[in-house]
Amino acid sequence: MLGVRDLSVIETPPTNRYPIQTYVMEQNFGVIKEGIEREMQRNGQVFYLHNRVHDIDKVVAQIKDLVPDAAVAHIDGQMPESQLEGILYDFIRGEYDVLVTTTIIETGVDIPNVNTLFVENADRMGLSQLYQLRGRIGRSSRVAYAYFTYQQNKVLTEVGEKRLQAIKDFTELGSGFKIAMRDLSIRGAGNLLGKQQHGFIDSVGYDLYTQMLSEAVAKKRGQAAKVKTDATVELGIEAYLPTSYIEDERQKIEIYKRIRQLENNDQYMEVQDDLMDRFGDYPVEVAGLLAVGKLKLLADDALIEKIQRDDSELHLTLSKQGTAKLDTKDIFKALAKTKLKATVGIDDDKMKVKLVIQPKMQQDEWLAQLTQFVEQLSLILAEDDVASAS
Repeated sequence: MLGVRDLSVIETPPTNRYPIQTYVMEQNFGVIKEGIEREMQRNGQVFYLHNRVHDIDKVVAQIKDLVPDAAVAHIDGQMPESQLEGILYDFIRGEYDVLVTTTIIETGVDIPNVNTLFVENADRMGLSQLYQLRGRIGRSSRVAYAYFTYQQNKVLTEVGEKRLQAIKDFTELGSGFKIAMRDLSIRGAGNLLGKQQHGFIDSVGYDLYTQMLSEAVAKKRGQAAKVKTDATVELGIEAYLPTSYIEDERQKIEIYKRIRQLENNDQYMEVQDDLMDRFGDYPVEVAGLLAVGKLKLLADDALIEKIQRDDSELHLTLSKQGTAKLDTKDIFKALAKTKLKATVGIDDDKMKVKLVIQPKMQQDEWLAQLTQFVEQLSLILAEDDVASAS
């Protein structure tokens, strides 16, 4: 895309560096104990990566039980910056033998005395991420050891197994390019970066571009492209990421973007789990934001253009395509799954649905009822699409 045709690959490592001894295995406390003790015997230090903040204290306690002589500390992204810097500085000075951490050490950490790394649940991580983590050790003239572990008796997915096999295969120095190419082959390159597409996405915007791309792929496969709207949801509820929950503005933007671009329930659950893992239990404002995000993704599938709340009334406007595909019978079929009352009408060739929030109904209750109603509409449309295709 930049017009650069030639490629240079740096394969010569710094002097006095050795390939990192890499092991992929089920989690084994005996190996963990042995690895920590071996590192301590040569006055070295250990990174132990556990990427879940809510129970990281338990992991610290487990390691202390395994190796009572080891001084163990932990850091995570939820710590105040001053506390995190203090612990990291003490670790660099050698006051701790083991540092239990999340993926915040992935980049920007260079501690030559750390030459053993344990990574829990490595099968859940991307190949480039595993490679970056392994690069945190082996930065001196000592032989380094990296252990990528997964839960005992767990059946790995095909993709997860390929990633772990790749990180195990490419251990020689200067293998970054080979790792990148293997990652590309695992994920698939697609055909999105050719010269014909250059600049096209900037002309039409991301949302329209992806919609057009989906339609083109479906057409090529002889399938009917899935029609969606871009629903506007205005409920007048507290729905945002407070600074008390996430301080970093870049992280906020990342989460907002992910919620805005939700396309299915799996993505919704992934965002929800990530918030819990990275930042802990979320407040009511974040719960509201997630609820609005899920409602929007369902409304897009249900061909709804707008959902607006006016005191005790909820006004839904269907698109012209939604109006053509759904009739009053479908509306009341979806409504039967809820406790809401409704009236239906047509205005400007678009179906309008007014839902009445019942007295004493709390916000979380009417929001759940509204979400259920919209979900039922999307299911009815999906069933109709399947019937039409057959």
